[in-house]
Amino acid sequence: MNKRNLLAIFALLVLCGFSARLCNAQTPKTGAPAKPTIVIVHGAWGGAWAFKKVEALLREKNFQVYRPQLTGQGDRVHLARPDIGLNTHIDDVVNMILYEDLRDIILVGHSYGGMVISGVADRVPDRIKRLVYLDALVPNDGDSVNSMFGDKGDFIKKMIKGDYVVPSWVKPDQPPPHDVPQSLKTFMDPIVLKNEAARKIPATYILTVEKDKQPKDDDFFPQSQRAKERGWTMLQLTSDHNPQWSAPEALAEMLAGIR
Repeated sequence: MNKRNLLAIFALLVLCGFSARLCNAQTPKTGAPAKPTIVIVHGAWGGAWAFKKVEALLREKNFQVYRPQLTGQGDRVHLARPDIGLNTHIDDVVNMILYEDLRDIILVGHSYGGMVISGVADRVPDRIKRLVYLDALVPNDGDSVNSMFGDKGDFIKKMIKGDYVVPSWVKPDQPPPHDVPQSLKTFMDPIVLKNEAARKIPATYILTVEKDKQPKDDDFFPQSQRAKERGWTMLQLTSDHNPQWSAPEALAEMLAGIR
Protein backbone atom coordinates (compact mmCIF):
# COMPACT_ATOMS: atom_id res chain seq x y z
CA MET A 1 0.00 0.00 0.00
CA ASN A 2 1.52 3.31 -1.04
CA LYS A 3 1.85 6.44 1.08
CA ARG A 4 -1.01 8.24 -0.72
CA ASN A 5 -3.47 5.42 0.07
CA LEU A 6 -2.40 5.35 3.70
CA LEU A 7 -3.02 9.10 4.04
CA ALA A 8 -6.45 8.76 2.42
CA ILE A 9 -7.45 5.97 4.82
CA PHE A 10 -6.21 7.97 7.82
CA ALA A 11 -8.17 11.05 6.72
CA LEU A 12 -11.31 8.94 6.30
CA LEU A 13 -10.97 7.48 9.81
CA VAL A 14 -10.51 10.93 11.33
CA LEU A 15 -13.57 12.24 9.49
CA CYS A 16 -15.70 9.30 10.59
CA GLY A 17 -14.63 9.77 14.20
CA PHE A 18 -15.48 13.49 14.10
CA SER A 19 -18.87 12.78 12.54
CA ALA A 20 -19.67 10.23 15.23
CA ARG A 21 -18.81 12.69 17.99
CA LEU A 22 -20.92 15.37 16.31
CA CYS A 23 -23.91 13.05 16.06
CA ASN A 24 -23.56 12.04 19.69
CA ALA A 25 -23.43 15.70 20.74
CA GLN A 26 -26.55 16.58 18.80
CA THR A 27 -28.64 13.54 19.73
CA PRO A 28 -30.47 14.00 23.05
CA LYS A 29 -29.94 11.26 25.59
CA THR A 30 -32.97 9.04 25.92
CA GLY A 31 -34.27 7.83 29.23
CA ALA A 32 -33.49 11.04 31.13
CA PRO A 33 -36.59 12.16 33.05
CA ALA A 34 -38.02 15.50 31.97
CA LYS A 35 -37.93 18.28 34.53
CA PRO A 36 -41.37 18.93 36.04
CA THR A 37 -42.70 22.36 35.11
CA ILE A 38 -44.25 24.82 37.56
CA VAL A 39 -45.94 28.03 36.40
CA ILE A 40 -46.52 30.57 39.19
CA VAL A 41 -49.09 33.36 38.76
CA HIS A 42 -48.71 36.26 41.18
CA GLY A 43 -51.48 38.05 43.03
CA ALA A 44 -53.16 41.46 42.96
CA TRP A 45 -50.99 44.57 42.84
CA GLY A 46 -47.91 42.35 42.76
CA GLY A 47 -45.61 41.05 40.10
CA ALA A 48 -43.61 38.04 38.98
CA TRP A 49 -40.64 39.54 40.80
CA ALA A 50 -42.19 38.53 44.13
CA PHE A 51 -41.55 34.82 43.42
CA LYS A 52 -37.95 35.19 42.28
CA LYS A 53 -36.50 33.44 45.36
CA VAL A 54 -39.12 30.67 45.22
CA GLU A 55 -38.14 30.04 41.61
CA ALA A 56 -34.47 29.78 42.53
CA LEU A 57 -35.26 27.30 45.30
CA LEU A 58 -37.42 25.17 42.98
CA ARG A 59 -34.75 25.17 40.27
CA GLU A 60 -32.32 23.80 42.86
CA LYS A 61 -34.82 20.95 43.23
CA ASN A 62 -34.65 20.31 39.48
CA PHE A 63 -37.88 22.04 38.48
CA GLN A 64 -38.44 24.13 35.38
CA VAL A 65 -40.13 27.33 36.54
CA TYR A 66 -42.02 30.10 34.74
CA ARG A 67 -43.30 33.32 36.32
CA PRO A 68 -45.65 35.06 33.86
CA GLN A 69 -46.06 38.79 34.40
CA LEU A 70 -49.64 40.08 34.29
CA THR A 71 -50.18 43.13 32.08
CA GLY A 72 -50.11 46.46 33.91
CA GLN A 73 -48.32 45.09 36.96
CA GLY A 74 -44.73 44.48 37.98
CA ASP A 75 -42.25 45.23 35.21
CA ARG A 76 -45.20 45.74 32.83
CA VAL A 77 -46.62 48.58 34.88
CA HIS A 78 -45.92 50.92 31.97
CA LEU A 79 -48.72 49.10 30.11
CA ALA A 80 -51.33 49.83 32.77
CA ARG A 81 -54.71 50.95 31.39
CA PRO A 82 -58.22 51.18 32.87
CA ASP A 83 -59.56 48.74 30.25
CA ILE A 84 -57.29 45.89 31.38
CA GLY A 85 -59.61 43.23 32.74
CA LEU A 86 -59.52 39.70 34.11
CA ASN A 87 -59.51 38.24 30.60
CA THR A 88 -56.37 40.21 29.77
CA HIS A 89 -54.56 38.49 32.62
CA ILE A 90 -55.93 35.10 31.64
CA ASP A 91 -54.67 35.73 28.10
CA ASP A 92 -51.22 36.63 29.49
CA VAL A 93 -50.81 33.18 31.02
CA VAL A 94 -52.54 31.19 28.28
CA ASN A 95 -50.33 32.74 25.60
CA MET A 96 -47.17 32.11 27.60
CA ILE A 97 -48.14 28.44 27.96
CA LEU A 98 -48.90 28.13 24.24
CA TYR A 99 -45.89 30.04 22.92
CA GLU A 100 -43.49 28.24 25.28
CA ASP A 101 -45.31 25.00 24.35
CA LEU A 102 -45.63 23.95 27.98
CA ARG A 103 -47.39 20.70 28.85
CA ASP A 104 -48.14 18.69 31.98
CA ILE A 105 -47.65 21.81 34.07
CA ILE A 106 -48.36 22.44 37.73
CA LEU A 107 -50.16 25.79 37.59
CA VAL A 108 -49.97 27.81 40.80
CA GLY A 109 -52.08 30.88 41.53
CA HIS A 110 -51.52 33.12 44.56
CA SER A 111 -54.41 35.17 45.99
CA TYR A 112 -56.02 37.00 43.01
CA GLY A 113 -54.01 34.57 40.89
CA GLY A 114 -56.65 31.97 41.74
CA MET A 115 -59.05 33.83 39.47
CA VAL A 116 -56.47 33.83 36.69
CA ILE A 117 -55.52 30.15 36.85
CA SER A 118 -59.21 29.18 36.96
CA GLY A 119 -59.71 31.00 33.67
CA VAL A 120 -56.53 29.50 32.21
CA ALA A 121 -57.70 25.99 33.12
CA ASP A 122 -61.00 26.68 31.35
CA ARG A 123 -59.09 27.64 28.19
CA VAL A 124 -56.27 25.05 28.03
CA PRO A 125 -57.12 22.15 30.37
CA ASP A 126 -55.09 19.73 28.25
CA ARG A 127 -51.86 21.56 29.17
CA ILE A 128 -52.35 21.35 32.94
CA LYS A 129 -51.40 18.43 35.17
CA ARG A 130 -52.51 19.99 38.47
CA LEU A 131 -53.83 23.30 39.79
CA VAL A 132 -52.50 24.75 43.03
CA TYR A 133 -54.36 27.55 44.80
CA LEU A 134 -52.00 29.34 47.20
CA ASP A 135 -54.20 31.18 49.73
CA ALA A 136 -56.18 32.07 46.65
CA LEU A 137 -59.67 32.77 45.38
CA VAL A 138 -61.66 29.75 44.17
CA PRO A 139 -64.33 31.11 41.83
CA ASN A 140 -67.45 29.58 40.38
CA ASP A 141 -68.75 30.57 36.98
CA GLY A 142 -69.91 34.19 37.09
CA ASP A 143 -67.97 35.16 40.23
CA SER A 144 -65.80 38.27 40.40
CA VAL A 145 -63.25 39.38 42.97
CA ASN A 146 -65.74 41.98 44.15
CA SER A 147 -68.63 39.53 44.53
CA MET A 148 -66.50 36.92 46.30
CA PHE A 149 -65.29 39.28 49.02
CA GLY A 150 -68.74 40.79 49.54
CA ASP A 151 -68.95 42.82 52.77
CA LYS A 152 -65.37 41.86 53.62
CA GLY A 153 -64.22 43.74 50.54
CA ASP A 154 -64.43 47.12 52.29
CA PHE A 155 -60.64 47.29 52.48
CA ILE A 156 -60.57 47.14 48.67
CA LYS A 157 -63.26 49.80 48.31
CA LYS A 158 -61.21 52.17 50.46
CA MET A 159 -58.33 51.89 48.00
CA ILE A 160 -60.36 52.65 44.86
CA LYS A 161 -59.19 55.82 43.18
CA GLY A 162 -60.88 56.40 39.85
CA ASP A 163 -60.33 53.39 37.59
CA TYR A 164 -57.69 51.79 39.81
CA VAL A 165 -57.32 50.01 43.13
CA VAL A 166 -54.27 51.64 44.70
CA PRO A 167 -52.36 49.71 47.40
CA SER A 168 -52.20 51.86 50.53
CA TRP A 169 -48.98 50.29 51.81
CA VAL A 170 -46.75 51.55 48.98
CA LYS A 171 -45.01 54.87 49.70
CA PRO A 172 -44.77 57.47 46.88
CA ASP A 173 -40.96 57.54 46.99
CA GLN A 174 -40.52 53.76 47.36
CA PRO A 175 -38.06 52.38 44.76
CA PRO A 176 -39.04 49.33 42.69
CA PRO A 177 -39.78 46.54 42.92
CA HIS A 178 -43.02 47.19 44.76
CA ASP A 179 -46.75 46.65 44.42
CA VAL A 180 -48.57 48.92 41.95
CA PRO A 181 -52.14 50.11 41.30
CA GLN A 182 -54.32 47.58 39.53
CA SER A 183 -57.17 48.17 37.12
CA LEU A 184 -60.51 48.14 38.93
CA LYS A 185 -61.94 46.23 35.99
CA THR A 186 -59.92 43.13 36.96
CA PHE A 187 -61.83 43.08 40.27
CA MET A 188 -65.23 43.66 38.72
CA ASP A 189 -65.15 41.33 35.70
CA PRO A 190 -67.13 38.09 36.18
CA ILE A 191 -65.22 34.96 35.26
CA VAL A 192 -66.51 32.58 32.61
CA LEU A 193 -66.01 28.90 33.45
CA LYS A 194 -67.81 26.56 31.03
CA ASN A 195 -65.30 23.85 30.14
CA GLU A 196 -66.17 20.55 31.81
CA ALA A 197 -62.66 19.22 31.15
CA ALA A 198 -61.23 21.88 33.48
CA ARG A 199 -63.26 20.50 36.39
CA LYS A 200 -61.49 17.16 36.05
CA ILE A 201 -58.03 18.63 36.63
CA PRO A 202 -56.66 17.56 40.05
CA ALA A 203 -56.29 20.51 42.41
CA THR A 204 -54.57 21.36 45.69
CA TYR A 205 -55.40 24.18 48.08
CA ILE A 206 -52.70 25.65 50.34
CA LEU A 207 -54.11 27.70 53.21
CA THR A 208 -51.58 29.98 54.87
CA VAL A 209 -52.12 30.43 58.60
CA GLU A 210 -49.99 32.72 60.73
CA LYS A 211 -48.28 31.26 63.78
CA ASP A 212 -50.49 31.03 66.88
CA LYS A 213 -53.62 31.74 64.83
CA GLN A 214 -56.50 29.49 63.85
CA PRO A 215 -57.28 28.56 60.21
CA LYS A 216 -60.74 30.10 60.51
CA ASP A 217 -59.11 33.46 61.24
CA ASP A 218 -57.46 33.57 57.81
CA ASP A 219 -59.16 35.83 55.27
CA PHE A 220 -59.06 33.04 52.71
CA PHE A 221 -60.47 30.32 54.99
CA PRO A 222 -63.87 30.46 53.19
CA GLN A 223 -62.04 29.82 49.93
CA SER A 224 -60.32 26.80 51.43
CA GLN A 225 -63.71 25.48 52.53
CA ARG A 226 -65.00 25.82 48.99
CA ALA A 227 -61.96 23.84 47.81
CA LYS A 228 -62.57 21.20 50.46
CA GLU A 229 -66.17 20.81 49.30
CA ARG A 230 -64.84 20.12 45.81
CA GLY A 231 -62.74 17.26 47.16
CA TRP A 232 -59.37 18.91 46.54
CA THR A 233 -56.19 18.00 48.38
CA MET A 234 -55.85 20.33 51.37
CA LEU A 235 -52.54 21.60 52.76
CA GLN A 236 -51.68 24.17 55.41
CA LEU A 237 -48.58 26.36 55.53
CA THR A 238 -47.45 28.37 58.54
CA SER A 239 -46.94 31.88 57.20
CA ASP A 240 -48.75 35.12 56.49
CA HIS A 241 -50.62 35.69 53.24
CA ASN A 242 -47.34 36.16 51.34
CA PRO A 243 -45.22 33.04 51.96
CA GLN A 244 -43.05 33.95 48.95
CA TRP A 245 -41.50 36.50 51.34
CA SER A 246 -42.19 35.21 54.84
CA ALA A 247 -41.58 31.49 54.24
CA PRO A 248 -40.04 30.94 50.77
CA GLU A 249 -38.12 27.79 51.75
CA ALA A 250 -41.18 26.14 53.28
CA LEU A 251 -43.29 27.15 50.30
CA ALA A 252 -40.79 25.76 47.79
CA GLU A 253 -40.57 22.53 49.76
CA MET A 254 -44.36 22.18 49.78
CA LEU A 255 -44.69 22.94 46.07
CA ALA A 256 -41.93 20.47 45.25
CA GLY A 257 -43.88 17.73 47.00
CA ILE A 258 -47.05 18.27 44.96
CA ARG A 259 -47.51 15.93 42.01
